[in-house]
Amino acid sequence: MEIFSVITVCFLAGMGAGLGTGFAGMSAAAVISPILITFLNMNPYMAVGIALSSDVLASAVSAYTYGKNKNLDIRNGLIMMTSVLVFTVVGSLVASLVPSSTMGNFSVVMTFFLGVKFIVKPVMTTKESMQEVSAKKRAIQSVICGMIVGFICGFVGAGGGMMMLLILTSVLGYELKTAVGTSVFIMTFTALTGAISHFVIGGKPDWLVFGLCIVFTLIWAEIASVFANKATPATLNRATGIILVILGVAVMVFSYMT
Repeated sequence: MEIFSVITVCFLAGMGAGLGTGFAGMSAAAVISPILITFLNMNPYMAVGIALSSDVLASAVSAYTYGKNKNLDIRNGLIMMTSVLVFTVVGSLVASLVPSSTMGNFSVVMTFFLGVKFIVKPVMTTKESMQEVSAKKRAIQSVICGMIVGFICGFVGAGGGMMMLLILTSVLGYELKTAVGTSVFIMTFTALTGAISHFVIGGKPDWLVFGLCIVFTLIWAEIASVFANKATPATLNRATGIILVILGVAVMVFSYMT
């Protein structure tokens, strides 16, 4: 395939993934993988590995931007991350013992409906109301929710970023910016773990696609996270919802094209 076509595909994939990461803490794998598989005929396992690699730096720079703006709960993020990582392994082991599930599109469908939810019923929780919850209760909630998210991710194979955002806002009562900041903080480490394991098992990637996807995802994630931290809650809810709906529809279309 011509180099221009490869650059164009990687640019579009990185833009979609970066916007989803910066605005909503969405995993880049949900966007980049189907695009690389559809338009570059890439091996699905390798496409996921490249997508997870793109997720690492994009999530890290987004987490830094949210943290700089005091929209990141590191303490409970670390607690939840530990639970997520442990129970992702548990979920994977359980999944290997049961017949193949039909939940392959779980992450895509969830992205779409979560986007609709932010548009129709925005998250307007304040930081003041968040602080009313005791530190002990929040820590316990983080462990339990991390177990749920990790198990589902391991069993279904996708949906980590969206699951965390949904639980942080709807169950733990996080303000939207803090929820996204905490989500991308966790996704930095989960994506790194996944990327390393993919390349150890699957071998080296296509380095051109690998580099382009990482750079483009990083650039758009930074643009999105800077905008998100400056936006009002109402504007951020609306922008996040629109981005998720568009990405959900686009990825569904790409998935059916494969």
